[in-house]
Amino acid sequence: MDALQRRVIQEDMVQYKLFLIQTDGSSTQETKTRLTDLLEKILAKVAPLLMQYIWQHQPFNLKYHPEKGGVPAHIGGSTQFGDNVEDEWFIVYLLQQITETFPELAARVEDNDGEFILIEAAEYLPKWLNPDTSENRVFLYRGELHILPCPSKSSSVGFKNDVVPSVTQALALLSTNPEACRANPKICSALKKRLQGYPQKIAAGLHRAHCFIPAGIATVLKQRPDLVAPAVSAFYLRDPVDLQACRSFKTFPPETRVLTLVTFTRCLYAQLQQQQFTPDQRSGFTLPPRSQPQYKAHELGMKLAHGFEILCSKCRLPSSEPDAPVSCNPQWKGFIESLKKNGYFRGELEGSIRYRELTRSAENFFKQSVASTSSDLTPGEEVLQLLHSCPPFNLEELKKDESQLPQEDSDSWLDITAQDLERLLQERGGGRADVGSQNSSSSTKQAQHDGDSEEKKETEDNKQEEAAGYSLVAVSQGMKNFLHAMSSHEGAELPWSSSTQPFSFDPDSIANAVDRLLGSKDEELDSDDLDDDDDDEDEEELEEKEEDSTGHAEMNGTGTLDSLKGYMDQMDQELMSTNIGQSFNQTNFNKADLDSDSLLSEGEPEEPEEEIQPLDLDINLIRNMLESLSCEAGLAGPASNLLQSLGLHLPPNSDPS
Repeated sequence: MDALQRRVIQEDMVQYKLFLIQTDGSSTQETKTRLTDLLEKILAKVAPLLMQYIWQHQPFNLKYHPEKGGVPAHIGGSTQFGDNVEDEWFIVYLLQQITETFPELAARVEDNDGEFILIEAAEYLPKWLNPDTSENRVFLYRGELHILPCPSKSSSVGFKNDVVPSVTQALALLSTNPEACRANPKICSALKKRLQGYPQKIAAGLHRAHCFIPAGIATVLKQRPDLVAPAVSAFYLRDPVDLQACRSFKTFPPETRVLTLVTFTRCLYAQLQQQQFTPDQRSGFTLPPRSQPQYKAHELGMKLAHGFEILCSKCRLPSSEPDAPVSCNPQWKGFIESLKKNGYFRGELEGSIRYRELTRSAENFFKQSVASTSSDLTPGEEVLQLLHSCPPFNLEELKKDESQLPQEDSDSWLDITAQDLERLLQERGGGRADVGSQNSSSSTKQAQHDGDSEEKKETEDNKQEEAAGYSLVAVSQGMKNFLHAMSSHEGAELPWSSSTQPFSFDPDSIANAVDRLLGSKDEELDSDDLDDDDDDEDEEELEEKEEDSTGHAEMNGTGTLDSLKGYMDQMDQELMSTNIGQSFNQTNFNKADLDSDSLLSEGEPEEPEEEIQPLDLDINLIRNMLESLSCEAGLAGPASNLLQSLGLHLPPNSDPS
C-alpha cells in the first residue's frame, strides 16, 4: 500500500488491536457480545499488573471498536508513551500474555515506525520483508510472533510480497496455517530477549525517594500514586506562563510540607532530578544549603510541588456533586468476581486493612479502565477531586509518620561509566562483536613462542589482547573483507552479515581487481597509487608515446603490466628525494606482533634506503586507522563507526601523547 494512504500514527504513540481469529459467520451483535465478554476477562487478567504500574503519559486501555473501513470489529486502544519507551514494550508483553491466555485472539501492534517489533530482530528477517511489505503480516498469536510468509518453491502458503493482504485475509491464513506463519526461531528469540524480565521488571523500574512536599500532595499520592507522572511531566515541560501560577501556591501552600516517600519510575525520577531550577522568591519555597543531608529531598519536593500546582492551575474546581460509587456500575460485580478468581486478594480476609487497600486500588483501576466517567477528567481535575473527596489531613499525624518512613532507593544507576556504556552497546550489537575476537584468536596464537622472559611477556600480552576481544590483525583483515564484500543500491553488505549476494556477477573477479589495486599478492604492483585517476591518464599517455616511438609495441596484458611497472619504478626513484615516502612504512613486520602503542608512539621514520622496499599495506592501514581513532578522542567518527559496523572493538587510547 502506498505510504500516503496509510493512517499516520502520532509520534511516541503505540496502537494495538485484538482480533477474533474465527468469527464463524457470527452476526455483528454476536461478535460484539463475544468481544465485550472477552474484554472484561482480559481486564481482570491484567489488572494485577496494571495496578502497580506507573505510566509515563497514558495508560494501557482497551475498548470495543466496531467494524470500520475494512477492519473487522476488535478490541483495541492507543497509548502515548512519551519519553519512556519501556511503556511501549510493557504493552507488547501484555499483548503476548493476553494472546497466550486467550488463544481465540490475535494481536497487532505498531507505532509511528511501523512494525517496531521487527526492529529487534532486523538481523534475522528474510530479505523480502521490509516496511513496505510487512503491512498486515505481523501478529502475536498464542503468545508467539507470527509473520505471514511469501509463497516459495517448498510451500505455496502465503501472499506475494507485492500484495497487501486485508486484515480478514490475514486472519484467515493465520487460523488455517499457524505453523507455516510462525516466525523464525531466531526472530522469536530476539523478541523474547527484549521482553525478558517481565513482570519482575515492573518493580525493578521503580524508584522510591524521600521528598518534602505539601500535605495535600502527600494525601493525593497515597490514594493515586500514578498521578506523580502528569505532575513530573507538567514541571518538565513547563513554560513561563505555567510558572506564573507558582508565584503564590494557592492549592498546595509550602508551609504544610511534610517528609514522605514518593514512588517514581526511573524515567520520571531522572527527569525531575536532572532539571536545574530555582523557585520564585514569592512562592515561599526555600532550600537549605547543599551540604545538608536532606537537601535532595527538599529539592525534589519543591520541583514536584511546582508540577502539581501547574496541573491544578489549568482546570476548574470539580462539581460539588459526588460521583456514584463503583458498586452502582453493573460491570463492577463481574469485574470483582473475576479478580477473586484470579487470586488478586491473595487470601486476605475480607474487611482487613490490606483487603481494603486492594479494593481501593481495584476501584481506581475500574474507574480509569472500565468505567468511562474518569477518562473525561484531566489529571488536574482528578487531583482537585481527590482533595475535595478525601477527609481533611492531619498535619501533626503526617509529621509523626516521618520517623517511620522506609529507606529510599539509591540513585547510583544514574551514573554510567564508559565501560558500562561499551558493554550495553555490545549487548545491543548482538553477534557482531564476535568477528574481531575470532580473527584475534586465530592470529595471536601464531605469535606465542616458548623461550626467554621477553617472549613469555609477549605471549601474556597477546593473551590479554585476545581476552579483550580485539586484534590489530583483525582490523586489517576486517577492512579487506569489507572491500571484498558485495553491495547493492540499498547499501554495503557488511562482512559479518549472512545475507545472500544481491548480484549475479562473479565476485572473484571484483575481489581480484581490488587485490590488484591494494597490491596484496606477490605478482601485483608494489604501490597503492594505482587507484589515482591521474595515474591512469598518465599511463595512457605513456602507452601512446611508446606506441608512437616503437610503432610495433604489443598491447597484450603482459606488455602493459611491464610497461606500467617500469613507469612506477621511475616514479618511485623520483619520489625518494622527497618527504612523501616518509608517510608510508616500508618495513615488513610480523603481523602477529603488531602493537597499537608502538605504532602510535613510534618516532621519526628512518631515512629511505637506496633499495626500494615494497609497501606493507597492513602496517599503513592500521597506523592511519589508529591515528584517526586517536584524533576522534573517544567520540563518534568515521574510523570508529566503520570499525563498529565491522564488529571490531578497540580499547581507548591509553597514551594521550
